[in-house]
Amino acid sequence: MKGLDVALLLALGSIIWILGTVHYAKHGPAILETTSSRYWHEFLLSPVISAVLCIVILRWRHIPAAHWTSAMLLLAIPGMIGEAIVLSNLSTFMPKLHEASGGRYGAFLFAAYALVLGVAEVVTLRATP
Repeated sequence: MKGLDVALLLALGSIIWILGTVHYAKHGPAILETTSSRYWHEFLLSPVISAVLCIVILRWRHIPAAHWTSAMLLLAIPGMIGEAIVLSNLSTFMPKLHEASGGRYGAFLFAAYALVLGVAEVVTLRATP
């Protein structure tokens, strides 16, 4: 990967994290503190949308399949660090959410990062002899 790709992926990961955090800060109660069916629908949809977005970015940058795991980590790490801060200070960053919803929000994040990084690992393993 080129140095420009590394910087761009870190920057895009930061932007995606900020936009996602703002979205959940604004709409979190309607997603996390709602009916069970709506919660599970969103729980399944959110990681898929995240994975598709990340795949589109890697294809747009023509990242070779053998480098997808590294590239996906560059996209994910800013959000993982940021979310550790947000979850540690949930009432400050997401005042509309009840503290008890932090676990549900964390589960959303865990599922999204697991799917995104899992897809990248499968692609990388298939590309490497």
